Amino acid sequence: MSLVRMVTAAALGFGLAFSGQRVKAQPPAASAPAASAPAVSAPTASAPAAAPVPVPALTAAKGGESCIETAEAATRPKFTEKFPSRALSGHGVSLEVSITHGKGQSVLPSGFRLQREGPAVEALKRAGFALPDPEGSSAPTLETRPAGDQITTRVVLPFLVLPEKPGRQTLTLPAVPIALSRASGEVVTLCTSVHTLAVEDPTANTPNPKPKQNPPPRRQREEWTLLKYAVIGLLAALVLAALTAFLVGRWLKRPKKPAPPRKVRPPWDVAREALFDLRHAGLVAANRQAEHYERAANIIRQYLGDRFGFDGLECTTRETVLLIRESALDQATGILIRNFLVDADLVKFAKVSPSEEQCALVLQQAEDIVQKTLPTAPPQAAVQAPGLPNPGGQVPGNGGAP
Repeated sequence: MSLVRMVTAAALGFGLAFSGQRVKAQPPAASAPAASAPAVSAPTASAPAAAPVPVPALTAAKGGESCIETAEAATRPKFTEKFPSRALSGHGVSLEVSITHGKGQSVLPSGFRLQREGPAVEALKRAGFALPDPEGSSAPTLETRPAGDQITTRVVLPFLVLPEKPGRQTLTLPAVPIALSRASGEVVTLCTSVHTLAVEDPTANTPNPKPKQNPPPRRQREEWTLLKYAVIGLLAALVLAALTAFLVGRWLKRPKKPAPPRKVRPPWDVAREALFDLRHAGLVAANRQAEHYERAANIIRQYLGDRFGFDGLECTTRETVLLIRESALDQATGILIRNFLVDADLVKFAKVSPSEEQCALVLQQAEDIVQKTLPTAPPQAAVQAPGLPNPGGQVPGNGGAP
């Protein structure tokens, strides 16, 4: 009885290597005992009598201790296997198993979980096989294809051929357990067949083989991510700068609206407004007669310059009188302007203090000068046709003076 338990534990340990779930061996019905199962010893006098428990039959082959099948023959699904007959030592081989079962059943319900230690793994090592790393390129695969009321599950289990001795030899792959979950929740174990494999040594056909040196090192290329991102950023900045320069150039070359014409006030209106402000400035009442007199003279000088086309504030009295004579003014108006400017120079340069009457008189004289130098007709805004005489008899360039 101890031998049966040891073999059962070994089979369950190997089943965990592929299903990842501990599968309890289900005893078969009492009506179908296995012929090869040993009988259980009779109970002692102190223990109650119990019916003998049959034990499932083991796989009768080398390495048969690696799997104990718990599925009944009547309900066992269709099972086909494919395994190569020849291989090279140190290379990998794959066991391909196709299981056709019902829709309520699933193969390896917990997926693949590899165990590196245990009786099943030791049995594989003694047989000359090893399990590759499942995280590598030779990982087990499981593929399911529905076909009507049935489902075909294809399981590919990779193995690495590692015989203990060199040379040509024959290895035996032990039975491999595969877990099957039924619709009722029961999990049974299916065992594959035992397969033989003719193993050839890779150097069997080479006389006196010698170890080969390692291949020369290859140049390792590492991606310089910082430089790549810097170049991409620089190219993006250049494209953005070019686009910005193009848009700014187009914006600067856009057609601009002409500035509205500036309305220039006539110089006599400006002079009259300035004289009105001076009359109500209160400089005479504040005993600032000299400043009053000087401001009145500056208003007239500015007016004469704007009226007759010269810089009145920068010209001396002599220059102003000569320029006025060329403007075809009457003699009385010219004498009035000359006397006004001479009196203003006496107050400004000779420090003569004018009286209140003289301050009032200077304002009256300034208003008379503006009134007597007005153009005979106001400036016309109409456009003069070419070849026609100037309307109003005005002379261009002299402020409209006749």
